[in-house]
Amino acid sequence: MNIKKHIPNTITLLNLFCGCIAVVFVSKDQFEMAFFFVCLGIFLDFFDGFFARLFKVSGPLGLQLDSLADMVTSGVVPGFVMFKMIQSSSVYMSEGYLQFFPYLGFIITLGSCFRLAKFNIDTRQTDSFIGLPTPANALFILSLPLVKEYYSGESLMVLEILTEKWVLLLISLFSAYILNAEIPLFSLKIKKFNFKDNALQVIFLISSLLFLVFLDYLAIPLVIIFYVLLSVINNKFLKK
Repeated sequence: MNIKKHIPNTITLLNLFCGCIAVVFVSKDQFEMAFFFVCLGIFLDFFDGFFARLFKVSGPLGLQLDSLADMVTSGVVPGFVMFKMIQSSSVYMSEGYLQFFPYLGFIITLGSCFRLAKFNIDTRQTDSFIGLPTPANALFILSLPLVKEYYSGESLMVLEILTEKWVLLLISLFSAYILNAEIPLFSLKIKKFNFKDNALQVIFLISSLLFLVFLDYLAIPLVIIFYVLLSVINNKFLKK
């Protein structure tokens, strides 16, 4: 029995397990713990591919398993978080058709599912991405309740924005759009060890580190937005 060939799929299943745990924590409004397990799942998601390439055991089963695990960790969990956020902002709408409004948060889950399915058959995304990857989108969405919790006392604007149901719906719609938009996003992989070929990656990584040092949880959505904007600028003005 070749144990090596089972290691990548085992790591993928641990990613799925982290997503399942995160769902339970979201159901209890424990968003910080949910964020932690989603981060752990994303970390494992990186290493399943790494070990598959290292042991040369990549195959179609691993590819499909990876997408199914990501569907929970980076698809169901952020959709559920948005459902809970809209629900808490709409407690006064308990009657009529508006009681179904929070379910629109699962638009994120639908967009994530479409993104993952499209990624599996898109041969253009081997070295870079087209549309925001689902893990990045998941981190963006899961950071929102944490920003609301830790920064609402410092800024009433943050509280008003993140408790307004229509703003949350727009975020959900934009999330589903940016996941599937035909926008090339630069890769974070460093292939050549010189600044000229990696200037964009270095600028992004240094900026992200500064955001995280000074802004804590608020840095996460800002880093994701900065990544998309930097990619758009690169596509329009810098890319030859």
